[in-house]
Amino acid sequence: MLSIFRLSSVCEGISFLMILGVSLGFIPREFVYPIGMAHGVLFMAYMVLSLLTSNKQGWSVMVWLLIFLASIVPFAFIAVEMFIQKEIKKQAVLT
Repeated sequence: MLSIFRLSSVCEGISFLMILGVSLGFIPREFVYPIGMAHGVLFMAYMVLSLLTSNKQGWSVMVWLLIFLASIVPFAFIAVEMFIQKEIKKQAVLT
């Protein structure tokens, strides 16, 4: 479950940066609809997977809120990625 959430986190973060790239003029305006649609789908998947993963891992509500806030701050997905890597290593040690 962590690896799927990790993938969704990275994809959602990159799509968010692409949306910002359109807003800043780095990416042509003609790509607003496809990038926006992809980002919307990835954001919804990220939120559902964050809730499922948080429940399965036994994370506190505060951890989930921080993960949620990371989805609306540019480049914060990198911090989530580091957190998930730490959790994966912790699981590997326990098994």
